[in-house]
Amino acid sequence: MDFLLQLEQILKKRKQELPEKSYTADLFRGGVDRILKKVGEEAGEVIIAAKNADKKELTHESADLLFHLQVLLVERGLSLSDIVEELKKRHS
Repeated sequence: MDFLLQLEQILKKRKQELPEKSYTADLFRGGVDRILKKVGEEAGEVIIAAKNADKKELTHESADLLFHLQVLLVERGLSLSDIVEELKKRHS
């Protein structure tokens, strides 16, 4: 799980620096609407993979969804820690 926190730092750096040849920077340049479109696409692909009962495909698509969700969180100034705290409140 530590990698997710490392990835969050990488995403924040990409947002700040906006390197020219970076898919992630392109997402940030596209703004929240572009990021939301990708989150929606990936969520649909997770649903299809789950329906197909293909663990490899579900793993791949879930990773894509989680990545794009993290991009969205960074775009909106939230962190995984914020989400974890919310989950803790709900389940304590």
